[in-house]
Amino acid sequence: MSSVASKPASIRRDGTVLGFDVGSRRIGVAVGSAFGYGARALAVIDVHGAGPDWGTIDRLHKEWRPDGFIVGDPMTLDGGDQPARTRALDFARQLRVRYKLPVVLVDERSSSIEAAHRFAADRAEGRKRRRDAEALDAVAAAVIVERWLASPDDATDIDELPHI
Repeated sequence: MSSVASKPASIRRDGTVLGFDVGSRRIGVAVGSAFGYGARALAVIDVHGAGPDWGTIDRLHKEWRPDGFIVGDPMTLDGGDQPARTRALDFARQLRVRYKLPVVLVDERSSSIEAAHRFAADRAEGRKRRRDAEALDAVAAAVIVERWLASPDDATDIDELPHI
């Protein structure tokens, strides 16, 4: 049986996606759609020694019924690997196996900085409070989804990566 037969179709560009900003302690989650005016921060999920809180991810999957997943790819500035990238790739592969949906990687360099700027602007306009800062990872996930929505052809399909 070839791997092509088990590969899902690419993510529908007019579909709904869940996006993830993967960290060592937390994973930010956002939802987005080309028809939904961008992306929206949803949740921050804790990561423990045994991995992410899959129960919460299962609930978000059931609620939003995404057509695929977007995972931030934390390359180094020169495009290389680092421990955070290995963690993100492992998570992306787990999503692919668990839900049998397409998973793509999007360059997330500077997404946290952009999320912090958005948060600061929202605070200045009174839409956010300091205590809302814990949701910054979810805002970074929204930035990642918006990057995919703006340029889906720049994403890398997880199935096209060599298994390291």
